[in-house]
Amino acid sequence: MVRAIKQGTTSFIPVALFVVSSLLMLSLFRFGYFILYTERVIEAINPIEFFLLGIRADLIQIGYYTLVPLLLFPFCNFRKTHQLWLKFSVLWFSACFALLFFMEISTPAFLAQYDTRPNRLFFEYLLYPKEVFSTLWNGFRGWLILGVTASGLVIYTVYTFSKSMHKRLAQRTTHHGMAWLLLPVVLVFTVLGIRSTLAHRPANPAFFAVSSDAMVNSLILNSNYTLAYAVYNLKHEDKANRVYGQLTDAEVIATITAEDHLKSADFPFKNYPTVHFQAASNKREKPLNIVIILEESLGATFVESLGGLPVTPNIERLKNQGWWFENLYATGTRSVRGIEAVVSGFLPSRARSTVKLSDSQRYFFTIADALKRQGYTTEFIYGGESHFDNMAAFFTGNGFSNIIDQDEFSNPVFEGSWGVSDQDLLTMLHARLIEQQGSSQPSFTLAFTSSNHEPFEFPDNQIALSEHPKQTVNNAVKYADHALGQFFDRAMQSDYWQNTLFLVVADHDTRVYGNDLVPIQKFHIPGLILGGDISPRVIDTVTSQIDLTPTLLSLAGVSAYVPTLGQDLSNPETPPANRAMMQFGDSYGWLQGNQLTVLTTDGKQHQFTYQRDSKELLPSHQSLADKQIKRIQAFAMAPSVLYQSHAYYVPVTH
Repeated sequence: MVRAIKQGTTSFIPVALFVVSSLLMLSLFRFGYFILYTERVIEAINPIEFFLLGIRADLIQIGYYTLVPLLLFPFCNFRKTHQLWLKFSVLWFSACFALLFFMEISTPAFLAQYDTRPNRLFFEYLLYPKEVFSTLWNGFRGWLILGVTASGLVIYTVYTFSKSMHKRLAQRTTHHGMAWLLLPVVLVFTVLGIRSTLAHRPANPAFFAVSSDAMVNSLILNSNYTLAYAVYNLKHEDKANRVYGQLTDAEVIATITAEDHLKSADFPFKNYPTVHFQAASNKREKPLNIVIILEESLGATFVESLGGLPVTPNIERLKNQGWWFENLYATGTRSVRGIEAVVSGFLPSRARSTVKLSDSQRYFFTIADALKRQGYTTEFIYGGESHFDNMAAFFTGNGFSNIIDQDEFSNPVFEGSWGVSDQDLLTMLHARLIEQQGSSQPSFTLAFTSSNHEPFEFPDNQIALSEHPKQTVNNAVKYADHALGQFFDRAMQSDYWQNTLFLVVADHDTRVYGNDLVPIQKFHIPGLILGGDISPRVIDTVTSQIDLTPTLLSLAGVSAYVPTLGQDLSNPETPPANRAMMQFGDSYGWLQGNQLTVLTTDGKQHQFTYQRDSKELLPSHQSLADKQIKRIQAFAMAPSVLYQSHAYYVPVTH
């Protein structure tokens, strides 16, 4: 009997070896992450619980890989086919082990950049190998070489071991009957490992979210799992934010359109429930040209008057000549999220930005579309390749008539991994504005900078470096500010200055990280509206990126139908809403004054008080009324409601 059991277990030796070796390897990597982030881990969770939960999470991913050969086993547990199954299982587990290792060796660089394990961004950026490889080579060269070398060695070792293992297993006698009896036991343990709980629903990433530090929560998992879960979630993107509440679509729409600045508006289109007519606060005979300069990763971190570093003297100088936003907050942490908020006024969500989603490539509102209907020429200028992040497709499908990207720049002063320098970009912008000045049509231009993007490449001898070596974020920001200052010095001396309205705003801050559910200080960004007849003013109330489009249209003298939910801050009849919303991973933040409410995917609401001077987020015991919670949930759910119903658009009849 003992001999039969021993012979029966022969079939499952590859399974046992894979499970044990994978658990050991993943645990060693997790120990390495623990060493790298000891303070944050200890502050967030008991280390023993950290490692035990990690093993539990690893068993989920290992179980999925193990399940494939086990489900094939009943079809192969016969004398003539058993060797074929053994060969397949050894090769399968070897490939899975190599993949587990590759993802883990890739993780430290991703953690350093994004403060989380590999997620959707990991495979999205694989679509842009030129930019990604340049960034890795210039910014993470040592780790790239180490990762490729280590992965190669592991693949070779695993391949050699798998050949030897298959040869040894082929020489062993197998008891097929006993293997049939052992299979249900192995399958049960595998399924239990995958579910990781006896509760009604199996475990998911939220199950392991045991602290308020999202990065630590991600370390409990493994990178194969976080990446696979991101891929799985793609099919749920159109309803990604419905997890934050139980409101009906009608309740969501009724709540978000009842805001003070919208309650008196008329919403005439049943199928486009947020579309309303916004009358411009500034009445003009001829509307102003509008220029948006979207600054890559230039957060409040780098603006001294906003509590940051003294590396943006030109922004400090220019802020006294227009509307300066002291408490402006980005909606997200990626460029496409900033584009979505600034250009479309769309609310943030857990899904990919609408710049990338399939159902928003046409018939989706942008300020360009609104202005094009008013007779404006519309243009996008970018120093890199405009196909990156799907920008070209989104823009051309939604109101932009002309796109200028890297191929259009002849003899640029400098070209880096992400395209031409900011000076080249803004020189092109200046030339285009001069050219358009002679036209009878007003113009709208979006210019998107890129010099302040890792690996932080910019021309030599343009600035006095803040630090050494040259290619650091502080030096890149200082260069971006230098290029911006040069542009405005020329613009103010040009004929187009008096009839052009400029918005300078960051898409997001750089490297958004922190051990809070939503690290508010890393969402704080500078914003400035100047030009034309704009008088200096300080906007000190909490403002969101979604408020910029309505305000720009109004200041430029453009009255139009819009679906936007942001506030026209130039309207004197409505007090500022004093709120901002932001998405950080799976957490949705709503900042009202200095009170932050965070909604999480488990249906809970978390309250904090934000201390702006110290940039600390402190737990708050202040409870919100049901009406206020419903308001926050409605805004959190609105992106999914509007996207799913194809409702964020102004019908062409208007």
